[in-house]
Amino acid sequence: MTSLLQLKFLPRNPDLALLLLRLWLGLSMLVLHGWPKLQKLVSGKHEFADPIGIGEMPSLVLAVGTEFVGAALLIIGLFARLGALMLAATMAVAWGVTHQMKLAGPDNGELAFIYLAGFLVIGLAGGGKYSVSDQG
Repeated sequence: MTSLLQLKFLPRNPDLALLLLRLWLGLSMLVLHGWPKLQKLVSGKHEFADPIGIGEMPSLVLAVGTEFVGAALLIIGLFARLGALMLAATMAVAWGVTHQMKLAGPDNGELAFIYLAGFLVIGLAGGGKYSVSDQG
């Protein structure tokens, strides 16, 4: 019974866990957030929030750079730590500035806060054994 409660039947594999986290967070960021912003940029619709005061267009370009390019790097594990830390910085701005650190209620930043935690973990741990480079 103790073995069952301690989940000893599941092998411990931190590298597989990092791969799963990279794929889960990276793919969801790329598909759900980066891709729509890239389409917006390419279509010429440059209306975008300016949370750090550099202008709408530069803010959109930075968001595309992190949420699309950074997520792609994270997915394949090429410079995974850099991609993760770029994404963490973007999520910190989204949570802190755009959502005023609200975790509940209307216009909350709960999703950005959760993404931030995951990206920080990857940024600190590295991409793991199942990455192209930057294995820890």
